[in-house]
Amino acid sequence: MKQPSRTPYSQTIWDEVETWSRDRIEAFQLDALRGQLKRVGSNSKHYQKVFADVGFNADDLKSLADLRRLPFTRKSDYVAGLEAEPPFGTLAGVKPGEAVRVHFSSGTTARPVPVLWSQADIERWADLYARYLYSQGLRRGDVFQCMFNYAWFVGGLGATLAAQHVGALVIPASSGDTERQIETIFQYGTQCVIGTPSFMAHIAEAAEKMGHNLTQSRVKMVCVGGEPGASIPGTREKLERQWGAPVFDCYGALECQPIGWDTAARLGPTLAEDFIYTEILHPETYEPVADGERGVLVLTHLDKQACPLVRWWTGDMVVRDSGPAPDGRTHARLLGGVLGRADDMLIVRGVNLFPTAVEDIVRAFPGLTNEYVIVIDDSVKDPKTSFLTGVRLKVEREHSASADVGELLSQRLREKLQVRFHVEVLEPGTLPRTVHKAKRVIHE
Repeated sequence: MKQPSRTPYSQTIWDEVETWSRDRIEAFQLDALRGQLKRVGSNSKHYQKVFADVGFNADDLKSLADLRRLPFTRKSDYVAGLEAEPPFGTLAGVKPGEAVRVHFSSGTTARPVPVLWSQADIERWADLYARYLYSQGLRRGDVFQCMFNYAWFVGGLGATLAAQHVGALVIPASSGDTERQIETIFQYGTQCVIGTPSFMAHIAEAAEKMGHNLTQSRVKMVCVGGEPGASIPGTREKLERQWGAPVFDCYGALECQPIGWDTAARLGPTLAEDFIYTEILHPETYEPVADGERGVLVLTHLDKQACPLVRWWTGDMVVRDSGPAPDGRTHARLLGGVLGRADDMLIVRGVNLFPTAVEDIVRAFPGLTNEYVIVIDDSVKDPKTSFLTGVRLKVEREHSASADVGELLSQRLREKLQVRFHVEVLEPGTLPRTVHKAKRVIHE
């Protein structure tokens, strides 16, 4: 790997808010929440009804804990609001004509969902992204190649705005056109690339076939988001070997851009606590969990205008650390990033299994390509109860892999995860590649 930047951590701070004391952060959040709840209570039809239903008034917020008097907002609430008042729904916090942009969900599992932005939202978004890219090492004059998709996907324009805000030279490459992506990296001296982990893995594989060594390029930082990857040790380490540069996790969602990104210290995505108030709750009891314990991330916007969310149930399983970081930052971090989704968890003979745990082992296992897929079908279900008895896993071998790579992988998975895996080893290039978000779990 190329030598990491020797820039002192103190020189990676974009905004002094990143170093506020915990007391100051929480005082700021309480004050911001009071103002934000007054706005949403006045401007959002959805929250007007929610507040009335539970007898809540923004002036009742005496402490951060008082927010728990309000119910969660879930994706089903958002969709119901769209159906009640199309096209932008009842959660909207601005009047027609006050929004300047709309982004949509991918629509892979349901009808695409729109989310609005005001001009102030756009400027806030760009500055927060810039804060994170600066913390990772992007500087004025660097060449920034954005390989997030620009068609409908929210990440491309956000990353572009942020890199421009830092002062980098942006190449809006989008995803696809693999050979040209690789040639551009070498021809124009790209120093930072950003895209999904799946596309970064695909680019690395294609570069090797073309005879290009990415470790000899000028790329000094690989930023990935849109799906788990950079916080999964096996995936991160493999990408870093292939690119010869540190890989950074960039965590956000359509409804909240951003949530938290890695900094140069790479201690887990650092939350934007001046932008969102976060709760980590037990997935079944909904009670707060302590730092270091797994729970579901629930977030509330502190200043979002066009599409404000209050107690948004992300469904993402995380572990928080609110202690001060060695780089001087005081905002809480998510240890290990997103560990999985509460609704993606598989239960196999009583064992809780997250797909990200499988990815960690597969990506770190020698003799395999980057591609894999978990298959759930009748062959791994009890015929009487339909409960899972095991997991089918398809992987690709490298040309140099040993003949028993599948058996060895199955043993490793069983040892680490206490679940029986039926591993099918395929020839290189068999599984489909993706330029966007990969679907790793298939139900047949």
